[in-house]
Amino acid sequence: MRAALPQNESERLRSLHDYDILDTLPEDSYDDITHLASEICGAPISAVTLVDRDRQWFKSTVGLAVQETSRDVAFCAHAILEADLLIVPDARADERFSDNPLVTGEPGIRFYAGAPLVTPKGALLGTLCVIDRVQRTLSDAQAQALRALSRQVMAQLELRRHIAEQKRYRELLEDANGRLETASVTDDVSGFFNTRFLHQYLDRWLAPGAEDAKTLSLVFFDMDGFKRVVDTHGHLLGAKVLKEVAQTVHGQLDPEDCIVRYGGDEFVVILPEQDSESALGKTERMKRAIRSTPFLRDEGLEVHVTASFGLASYPDEATEKRELLTLADQGLFRSKAKGKDRISRGAPVHATTRAGVT
Repeated sequence: MRAALPQNESERLRSLHDYDILDTLPEDSYDDITHLASEICGAPISAVTLVDRDRQWFKSTVGLAVQETSRDVAFCAHAILEADLLIVPDARADERFSDNPLVTGEPGIRFYAGAPLVTPKGALLGTLCVIDRVQRTLSDAQAQALRALSRQVMAQLELRRHIAEQKRYRELLEDANGRLETASVTDDVSGFFNTRFLHQYLDRWLAPGAEDAKTLSLVFFDMDGFKRVVDTHGHLLGAKVLKEVAQTVHGQLDPEDCIVRYGGDEFVVILPEQDSESALGKTERMKRAIRSTPFLRDEGLEVHVTASFGLASYPDEATEKRELLTLADQGLFRSKAKGKDRISRGAPVHATTRAGVT
């Protein structure tokens, strides 16, 4: 006879699935309990069963080789209708089970006792059950022990869920912290890095004890006549130009390079492990890309701008962070003073001058 459905079946199934226990691998904590139940009750078969929508699934078993059976033939589907132990002394004499294939065939169930697994909110998920192939019953002490062990199964399920929830909370917290950390070093206008990131990066790169003479080049640039763009098109479109310029420059960079909005219309590009010659070539490409790109096209406009650049390299031209920043910034001012839309260095180059490249 197929068991009726509990009145709270939908809620019961939601509660079962919330534990995320179905189809998980064996665990010693549950196996220990089924072995104890089998030993205490003198039963050759015991199981932790969970009654799903159409099946009963075994989290742990003693004396059974199967992982699940149909709910239609499950003794435990009847047990979850009871508030306490369901004891069937002789299944052959019980009209609910007399023609059950688990009784008439393997494993030849004759005796069954199932203690329900009850959640703190009262949902019955399944049972801790013991089974025998002969007619019998349980002593009061065995029945009490089976109840106590079923509560231990439920405690394990609660612990497992608590650990999983804590893991999810940690992951959410780490994700939130990661987003906060990213936000703290991200510029709102350009979408790239901000000065906090620049100083953190340089402090790590140039920290005492860092690899000697670890080459790095720094490029400062800003827009030539950017105030005219803002006066003509407004601050919102001006900010959009800055973002598009940053994206254009980013398109000229390698994955390890970083672009930073320094403030206003001024940017810094970090070029790690690139000496002054390779940095100069890359800066030339940035300058040409800005000059040749029409901006605000999706606004129905074609705004053209140029930029002036200052370049400095570590350790050849600067030996620490402040000097590196100062030299690159001086190079930018030198480019502005010499007519804009050019690249300059912040200190005279001793051999062949490379300042004022157009």
